[in-house]
Amino acid sequence: MIIEDNGSLNMADTLLVVDDVELNRAILAEIFQDSYQIEEAENGRAALEKLISGRERFCGVLLDVMMPEMDGISLLKILQGSHMTEEIPVFLITSETSPALWKEAYSLGIMDLIPKPVIPYIVRYRVDSVVRLFQAKRRLGSQVERQKDELLKKAEEMYRLSIGMAESLANVIEFKSDESSSHIRRIHEITMALLQDTRLGNGLSRRDIEQIGLAAIMHDVGKIAIPDHILNKPGRFTPDEFELMKTHTVEGGQLLSKIWQIQGNDSYYYAHDIALHHHERWDGNGYPDGLKAAGIQIEEALERFMDSEAMFERFLGKFLEDETYRQLKEALEKGDIETSIMKSHTLKGVTGNLSMKPLYQLTSRQVELLRAGQLEEARELMADIDRAYEETDGA
Repeated sequence: MIIEDNGSLNMADTLLVVDDVELNRAILAEIFQDSYQIEEAENGRAALEKLISGRERFCGVLLDVMMPEMDGISLLKILQGSHMTEEIPVFLITSETSPALWKEAYSLGIMDLIPKPVIPYIVRYRVDSVVRLFQAKRRLGSQVERQKDELLKKAEEMYRLSIGMAESLANVIEFKSDESSSHIRRIHEITMALLQDTRLGNGLSRRDIEQIGLAAIMHDVGKIAIPDHILNKPGRFTPDEFELMKTHTVEGGQLLSKIWQIQGNDSYYYAHDIALHHHERWDGNGYPDGLKAAGIQIEEALERFMDSEAMFERFLGKFLEDETYRQLKEALEKGDIETSIMKSHTLKGVTGNLSMKPLYQLTSRQVELLRAGQLEEARELMADIDRAYEETDGA
C-alpha cells in the first residue's frame, strides 16, 4: 500500500500515539501534552487513516507492537514502503524483548525503540531530541528549496540580461553599419540551422545550441571600434584600412571580456571565441591568430584539387559527413575483420586524396594489421585514429 502525499511537512507539531490500551495512550499523552498536540489511535489501521488524511500535521509517531486489526510491524511496512519513515520519526514503544523483533523494526525505519514500562523523563528526552532533529532537517530542506528557486530565478535573470545585452550590442552595430542589420539576423539564422539540422550540432544540448546562436549575433561587436568612414566605405579597403578593419576581431574579444554582467554565463565563452576567431580559415590564412586545420597538408591538397579551395572544401565536407568512419568502428567492435579491412582501406584512400597525412598513415598501418589477422592491435590503434579524426572534424 502506498500513501499519497497530501501536503507539506512544514510546521508539524502533533504526536500520534498508537496503542490499543487506553491507559498506555493516556500516560504518553500526559508526558507530552505540554510540548505537542496529541492525537490517539487504538490500532495500526486507525493510525494509517490519520496519516493518510493529514500526514503534514505529525512530527512523530509513538507506536505499540501488539494491537488488533493491524499491528505495529504491519503499519511500519506500509510507512516504509511509502517513504513515510524518512519524513516522520517513528518510535516503537513495546514490552517485547525479542532481538529478532527489534532487528526487524530497525530495518523498517524506526528511529528509536523504547521499552515499556516507560520512564517519563527518558522517553521525553529521546523523543524530543529526534523530533527537533527532524524539524531542523525540514527547515534546512525548505531553505535549500528556497535558495534553489532563487538561484534558478537569478540564472534566468542573467540569461535574459545576456540576451538583452547581446541584442543591444547587435543593435549598436546595426546602427553604426549600413549593411549589418540583415547580416546579423542572417548569421543567427544560419548558425541555428547548421547546429539543429546538420552533424555540426552533434553532442550539443538544446541549451548549448541556443547559447551559440545567441553568441553568434555578437560576432562583429568589435566593429564598434572601427571608424565609420572605414566601416561604411563603399569601395575596396587600402592595405592600411584592411589592417585596421581586421582589428575588429581582437577589439570584439576585448570588449566582451570587460562586460562583467555576462561573464560566467555560458554564452559569454562562446561569444568571446566567436568574436575573436570568426575570420580564421582552415588553411591558416585567416586572422587574428592564423589558426590552421589539423593534419591537412594544405599545399599538397590544393595541388590535387587544381588549386580550387571550393572544390577541396566540398570534398572535405563530404568526407566528414561520410559513414565509413562510423562503420569501421562498428565492424571492429563486432570483430568483423573482412568489413573492417574494407572500411579501413576506404578511409586510407580518401584521407590520402585529401592529404590528411596523420589519418592516412594510421589507416595504412591499420589495414596491415587487419590483413595480418591482428584484430586487437587494430582496435587499439582506433584511439589514435579517433584523435586524428576529431582534430580534423573540429578544425
